[in-house]
Amino acid sequence: MRGDARSYAAARKERAADVDRWLTGLFRTASPAPRDRDGKNGGDGGGGTGGARSGHSFTGAPGGRPPYAGAGLALVAVGSLGRGDLAPGSDLDLVLLHDGQDEVAGVADRLWYPIWDSGLGLDHSVRTVEEAVTVAREDLKAVLGLIQARHVAGDPELTRAAREAVLADWRSDARRRLAELREAAGKRAESSGELAFLLEPDLRDSRGGLRDVQAMQAVAAAWVASAPGPRVREAHELLLDVRHALHLVTARGADRLVLQEQDAVAAALGLLDAEALMRRLAEAGRTVAHALDSTWRTVDRLLTGPAPRGRRPLADGVVEHGGEVVLARGVTPRTDPVLVLRVAAAAAGSGLPMAPATVALLAAQSPPMPVPWPAEARDALVALLGAGRAAVPVWEELDQAGVIVRLIPDWERVRHRPQRNPVHRFTVDRHLIETAAGAASFTREVSRPDLLLIAALLHDIGKGWPGDHSTTGEVVARDIGARMGLPPADVGVLATVVRHHLLLPETATRRDLDDPVTISRVAEAVGTREVLELLSALAVADGNATGPAAWNAWKASLVSDLVRRVRSVLAGSPPAPAPVLSPRQASLARHGGGAVRVHGGAVTVVAPDRPGLLWRAAGVLAAHRMVVRAASAASAAATAVIEFSVSPEYGAPPDPATLEADLRLVLAGRLDIEQRLARRSRSMRPTRVPVAPPRVNLVDDASLTATVVEVRAHDRPGLLWRIGRAFGECNLDVRAARVETLGAEAVDVFYVVDRSGRPLTDAAQRAQVRGQVLAALR
Repeated sequence: MRGDARSYAAARKERAADVDRWLTGLFRTASPAPRDRDGKNGGDGGGGTGGARSGHSFTGAPGGRPPYAGAGLALVAVGSLGRGDLAPGSDLDLVLLHDGQDEVAGVADRLWYPIWDSGLGLDHSVRTVEEAVTVAREDLKAVLGLIQARHVAGDPELTRAAREAVLADWRSDARRRLAELREAAGKRAESSGELAFLLEPDLRDSRGGLRDVQAMQAVAAAWVASAPGPRVREAHELLLDVRHALHLVTARGADRLVLQEQDAVAAALGLLDAEALMRRLAEAGRTVAHALDSTWRTVDRLLTGPAPRGRRPLADGVVEHGGEVVLARGVTPRTDPVLVLRVAAAAAGSGLPMAPATVALLAAQSPPMPVPWPAEARDALVALLGAGRAAVPVWEELDQAGVIVRLIPDWERVRHRPQRNPVHRFTVDRHLIETAAGAASFTREVSRPDLLLIAALLHDIGKGWPGDHSTTGEVVARDIGARMGLPPADVGVLATVVRHHLLLPETATRRDLDDPVTISRVAEAVGTREVLELLSALAVADGNATGPAAWNAWKASLVSDLVRRVRSVLAGSPPAPAPVLSPRQASLARHGGGAVRVHGGAVTVVAPDRPGLLWRAAGVLAAHRMVVRAASAASAAATAVIEFSVSPEYGAPPDPATLEADLRLVLAGRLDIEQRLARRSRSMRPTRVPVAPPRVNLVDDASLTATVVEVRAHDRPGLLWRIGRAFGECNLDVRAARVETLGAEAVDVFYVVDRSGRPLTDAAQRAQVRGQVLAALR
C-alpha cells in the first residue's frame, strides 16, 4: 500500500508521543522516591533504591510545590526526538539533567539499560545545568541539540534553566558561534556533496539536507536572521518524508538514499518512479541550499560589520546599496519587462547578490516579456551569462523565484530533471547554466560570443522531450531563438550548434581521424568556420560542466586535432568588410566641414578626416556616460563620417545640446577629454568578477590597403576610447572601423595604416601595436 506524506508526518508525531510516554514511565520507575519535609521516604518511589544526598531539601520550587518522584532531575530530549520528527529508524538523544544528586548515576543506569535492551540506538549524557551550559559553550553539536531541547519528564524548571542559559550564551557569543556553525556546514558540504545533484544523496548531511535546515533554525535562535520560510518548511517536510520512507523500506536508520532503494521509496511515497522522486528531492535540496546561502549573507553582515552606505549606480534603474543589488528610487518593474534581466546582469557583472526583497518585487510585478524579445533583453541575457561563474548564483536566484520559466517556458521541462548516471554532476538545468558559465571563458575564441553563450544555455534543452535530445533540442532551440528575437540567420546557427553539440567529442573518440571521409563528413555537417569554432568552445565547456569522467586531457587533445583538420577543409571566414558610406552618409560627407547630430540613440559625427577622430569622439560619449553599442567609421576623400549607436549607462540620457557642444569642442581641439575620463576612471570601483582576458589579432589577408586589427574584450566604459588612444600612441590612423557590443562582449574590427598610409609590415611595429592595445584593455 502506497504511503501518504501527511500520514508520515502524523506518524512521526505519534511515534514521538509514544516514546515520550514510554520514557516518562521509565523515568518514574528509575527515579528515587519522594521525601517528606523531614527527609524521610514518603513512599516506595516507584522502585527507587536510594535516598537523596545528605542535607538535600525537596521542598520544591518557590511557591510551595509539593515534592515528587524525580525532583531535582529532568529527562530532556534533543536531536530528532527533541524536534518531534522521529523517523522509524532514528536513534534517541537524551540528556539527564540533575541538581547535583549523588544517586543520579543509579537513575541513569535504570534509564539507559531498558532503552538499550529495546534495541533502540541511544546517545546519552548526564549533566548538571551548569555542566550542560559549559559543554554547550565549546561543543557545537551539544549547543545545537540544547537550543531545540524538549522537556520529557521530571523537573521542568531544570529544563527551562538549561535552555535559557544555553540560548543566552548562544546569542551573546553569536559572532564566534555562527562563524563556527558556518565552517562546520561548509566542511559537511565538502565531504557529503550537494543533495540536489547527487546520484545517491545523504538526506541529513548533504548540502541542502536536514542539517542545513537545523543550521538555519540555529541562526534564527541567535536573533540574527528570520526563521526558515514556508518554502523551506515545505522542502524540509519532504526531506523528512523521504527519510521516513527510506527507514521503512530498509528497516534500518539509513540516511543515504542509494540507487537500489529509490524505486521502493518512490512507491512508498506514492510517486510514479525514482526519477519523479529524485526530481522532487532536487527541488527541495536546492530550495534549502538557496535559503541557507541567503542566511549566510545575513550572518556575514553581522560578522563583517555594516555595509558601505550610499548608492552606487550599476545600470539603468539598478544600484548597489548595502552590498546588494536593488532598484533605484522610483523605479518600478510594472512597465519595464527587461528590468529583471538588467538587474540580473548588473548583479552578475558586479559580483553582488540581488536583495531578496528586490527579487520578490521583480517576480511579482514584472510584466511578460514581449515576443519577440527586444534587443535590450537579449543583450542583458548575454551579459548575465558572460559573467561566468558569477552568473550561476544569480540564475539560481531567478529560478527559485519562478522568473526563468516565465522568460523561457521550455525551461520547465528540464528544471530539476535528474541525469541519473554517474557521469553527470548536475541536474539538467544546473548543467546548462554551468556550461554557459564555462563558455564565458571562450568568448574571445569565437566571432559570435552571444551565440556561444545562448547555445551553451540551450544545448541540452531537448532532454525535456522524448527521443534523441540533440534532434528535439534543435527544434526547441529554433523556437526559443525566434522567441528571443534573433535574426533568422542567427536562429539557424543556434539550431545547428544545438543539433551537433556532441559531434566533435563523439567523432574524435569513436572515429579514425586519419580517414578523409571522417573529416569531410564533419565539415559537411558543420558547414562554416563560424559554427566550427562555436562547437569547439561548447565541447570544452560542456565536458567540463559534465564532470571529470566526461572530459580530460586525452579527449581535449583529440577534439583539438579534429578541429584543426576540419578547419583546413572549410573556407575561411574573413572579418566583416570595411564599412562604406551609405548614400545618406555620402551626402553628408560632400558638404565637408564639420557636423554633429544627436538624435535619440544615434550620434553622427562628420568632420575632416584626421588621426584620433574616432577615439576622441568615443571619449566624449564615455564622459557623458553613454555606452557605445555599435559604431562604424568610413571616409570619402578628406571627410570622415562616424555613426554611433549609443544608450545611457543608467538614468536619463544626457542633454543632446550639451553632448553636441562637447563633441564640437573636442573636434576643434578645445576640450581635454582625456583628463575628464581620467577623473571618472579613478572614481570607478574595479570589478570583482573575473572575465576572459582580451584578445588582439592582426589579420593580413583581409585587406590590400590596410592592416585589420580584431579586438575582442569585455566591454566597459571608455573601451573604444582606450583602443583608439593606443592606436594613436603607435602613430596609426584608423581608416575604417566596425564596432559591435554583444551583451557585455566587444567584438571590434579596425582598418589601420601607418602615418604614410600603408599597412603594417614591420614585425616589431606589429608586436608593438598588439602589446599597446592589450595594455590599454587591461
